[in-house]
Amino acid sequence: MEGISGVANWPFTQEARDVRDDELQRKRMTMDVNAAIEGAIKGGAKEIVVNDSHGRMRNLLIEELDERAKLIQGSPKPLSMMQGIDSSYSEAFLIGYHSRAGTEKGVLSHTFTLGVESIHMNGVPVGELGVNSAIAGYFNVPVALVAGDQTVIKEAQDLLGEVETVQVKEGITRTVAQFSHVNRAHRMISEAAERAVKRVGEFKPFKPRMPLALEVQFAETLMADAAEQLPFTKRAGPKSVKFTEGKDYLKAFKALWSIIVLGEAYRTRF
Repeated sequence: MEGISGVANWPFTQEARDVRDDELQRKRMTMDVNAAIEGAIKGGAKEIVVNDSHGRMRNLLIEELDERAKLIQGSPKPLSMMQGIDSSYSEAFLIGYHSRAGTEKGVLSHTFTLGVESIHMNGVPVGELGVNSAIAGYFNVPVALVAGDQTVIKEAQDLLGEVETVQVKEGITRTVAQFSHVNRAHRMISEAAERAVKRVGEFKPFKPRMPLALEVQFAETLMADAAEQLPFTKRAGPKSVKFTEGKDYLKAFKALWSIIVLGEAYRTRF
């Protein structure tokens, strides 16, 4: 939700106390997704599965979602933000994405939780875009479209190459953005989705080099203290842990997720 049209503040991305705000953001998220579905169908897509991937993963309004798509909702999921992916699909679209933690001018930038300062994959910093693109790549599915602000677009181009991208807003600070009108944003998403499907076969799956070294740096030492108790991790610094997976990226992802979840359980709440 952090990367969709019209959103630049944390309260709009949470289950709001004000029902009107919550419903508005859910509607905006659904509209961005519908734009991608419409374009994909125009481009020739035959089957579309949408995986609700924000927060508790129960945001998209099924009554307003384009009926030509199937919807996965709820959490926890075995593949989290990439649930539903398998080798039968031709492409993956990442709609409403944000840049990794610590990105200058990245609107609501973070990496999975506010307690993670960074994730390095073979020494390269990655965010949710990189981690999830590699899940798709495990199944030989390339990411073909990324939509969000200018910082996640740059992240996608650096990591994935010449994929289709849509900038729906420009970050000025982490919580301030200049937006395209939502109608224009939806047109751009739809047009990019149509192009992406028509370009099927041109994109390459993202496959990180194996064996894979992963390092997670937390915001607090106590979080690393907790994550260090996992038998496959080693302490990498006052606030960080690391591990290596030899050949299976899905095992690496599940290990990474267990580190994040355990660390987050020990994050100080003020």
